[in-house]
Amino acid sequence: MRHILSEELVLNGSRSGVPGVTVLKDGHAVSRSSDWIMYAVEAEHIGKVVKEYGPCMCFILFIYSYIYAFKATKMGAIVAGQTSVKAPEREAFEEHLPTDVHIVSCHSLHGPSISPFGQPLVLIHHRGPTVALTLVESILKPFRSRFVYMTFEEHDNLTANTQAVTHAAFLSMGTAWHNDYEYPWETPQGRYTGGIEIVKVNITHRIYSNKWHVYAGLAILNPSAKVQIEQYARSVTELFKLILDKNESGLRKRVHEAREKVFLQNASANVRPILLSEDFLDKFNLGTPRDRAGLPPTASGPDDVETTTTPSHASGSNSHLSLLAMADCWAALSINPFQHLSVAATPIFRMWIGVAEYLFRDTDRLNAALDAALWDSQYRSNDMEFVLAARAWSECVQFGSFELYRRRFESTAQFFSPRFAEAQALSDKMIKAILEEADGDEMTK
Repeated sequence: MRHILSEELVLNGSRSGVPGVTVLKDGHAVSRSSDWIMYAVEAEHIGKVVKEYGPCMCFILFIYSYIYAFKATKMGAIVAGQTSVKAPEREAFEEHLPTDVHIVSCHSLHGPSISPFGQPLVLIHHRGPTVALTLVESILKPFRSRFVYMTFEEHDNLTANTQAVTHAAFLSMGTAWHNDYEYPWETPQGRYTGGIEIVKVNITHRIYSNKWHVYAGLAILNPSAKVQIEQYARSVTELFKLILDKNESGLRKRVHEAREKVFLQNASANVRPILLSEDFLDKFNLGTPRDRAGLPPTASGPDDVETTTTPSHASGSNSHLSLLAMADCWAALSINPFQHLSVAATPIFRMWIGVAEYLFRDTDRLNAALDAALWDSQYRSNDMEFVLAARAWSECVQFGSFELYRRRFESTAQFFSPRFAEAQALSDKMIKAILEEADGDEMTK
């Protein structure tokens, strides 16, 4: 099979002369001559790109008694898209592609730094004979990914449930830390240095080290994602109000109801948490865990009125507002996150649901987080910044502004950029270890 590129996509013809690569004049020539065509562009631009290179546009020129017609997708070709949100992609394909062109789309549910081996790769057989799907399977087989077959609608619902709110949570954490002007694992108080905090810090870095448009299209162009991001911001806000009011009974009731609905009713008793211990997580630490650094417990001393009049909680306890709100959001929208784990969960989602389960399945650990939220004020300012960030990201998505999304994202990314290299290396190791452990569990079942 030939590998064809257009000169428009090859800087200075640098791929010319490479075995197996044929450089054509432009994207129209590629579309006209290729049996399989992949549109790997941002979801925001998929419509105009397909409109340019997909339709049959005949230009009749009478030159020396010859008639020329050109610019069309090859008859019988298979067209795919690799966008993270499929609604605009489907609309573009159905509107602009000739009816004699087959549509078998795809989407790898993992980032570029993750090995594709065993990871879910969605295939969408939208239009065309079975042989078209078989050909696409053969083309993508070398990735050694796990094929998951869906419709366009099922894909967008899945990505909304597994990625949209997850990304919103980490984006909000990064913005909150940025607005506090601190690298959270380097604070004198020794916060955000162990256990669940490691996942928060490493994955926040991982997201902000990527390109903004990877997340913007999914959030802004997916209707289901908009609903979920809005609910997440609402959950964050309402829980924080209960904390400020010191409404202990109201907070505990709401959080434990979410725990019952999401983690006890939905999760199988045979499913073991993905993240098992803080010792495991501490291997991937950017800072130094509090108990290893010789620092005092995070609870305030005896002169603090709040901590002396309430139940004690474990050293280093955090309110984990981001996780409390995640469970509350899932419960409010009746989402069962576990149904996606075995089908097409991304590595980041597997980690996020893993730490959520790690918190919510342990009653003592959950109650310690609630105690910290209500009575330990050291995280209160951080939680306030997180609330503001979550609401701001939700408004950005509701406005549908890609430019505002880009500016917000790049501002925080610049703040964290000096730490990207170290955080990326650690998060790669963490994801690899978690996936290997999860795969080991599957093999023992």
